Amino acid sequence: MADIWAFRDAVAHWAAGGPGGGPTESAAELGLHTAVLLEGASDFAAVETLAARRGRDLGAEGVCVIAMGGAMSVGRYAGLLGPPGLGLRLTGLCDVRERRYYDRALQRARAPLPGYFVCEADLEDELIRALGTARVEAIVAAEGDDRAWQTFLHQPAQLDRPRPLQLRRFLGTKKGRKIRYGRLLVEALDLAEVPAPLDALLAAL
Repeated sequence: MADIWAFRDAVAHWAAGGPGGGPTESAAELGLHTAVLLEGASDFAAVETLAARRGRDLGAEGVCVIAMGGAMSVGRYAGLLGPPGLGLRLTGLCDVRERRYYDRALQRARAPLPGYFVCEADLEDELIRALGTARVEAIVAAEGDDRAWQTFLHQPAQLDRPRPLQLRRFLGTKKGRKIRYGRLLVEALDLAEVPAPLDALLAAL
C-alpha cells in the first residue's frame, strides 16, 4: 500500500536525479490529482497545520504537499509532477521575489497560470501581519525564546529595523525555528484572519 510520506521521499529522490518509476506507481495507488509546491519546510508546516485545523486530510483528498527545499527547484518539480511527468494539477505558495521562477516553471510544464498564490514578502510576513507583532512576541515568550529574542533585539543591525522585520529575521536565525513557528503561528490564528494567500490556497484544494 502506498504511503504519502514514502511518495514524498520518492519524489525528492526523483527530483535529485534518481529513477522515477516508484513515484508514478505510488501516485496512482494514492489517487493523487494535485501537488502543492512549497519553497520549504516552514511553509509545509503552516499549510499542513491549517488543513488540520479545518478538519481536512489532504492526502486522503488526493492532494500531496511538497516542500522543495528552495524556490530554485520549482522547475524540476513542476516538470516531474505536472503535465510532462505525473500529470498532476500544480498549485502552491511563493514569495513575491520568487514569482518569476514559478511563472517560468509552470509555463514550461504547460500548467495553467496563475496556478499558485503569492505572499507579499513571504509566509512569515503574512502570518506576522495577520497576528500582529504583540501576539507574535507573546508566542515567542510562551515558547521560552524570549531571552534569545531580547538578545537578538540588541544586535546593532536590528536596532533601527521595524518590529515586523525584526521578527521575520529572528525566526530564521536558528535551524528549525521557522518550521516550529510556521506551525505555532498558524495554530494561534483565528480562522477568520488567515492570510489571504494561505486561505486562498486551501480553498482551491
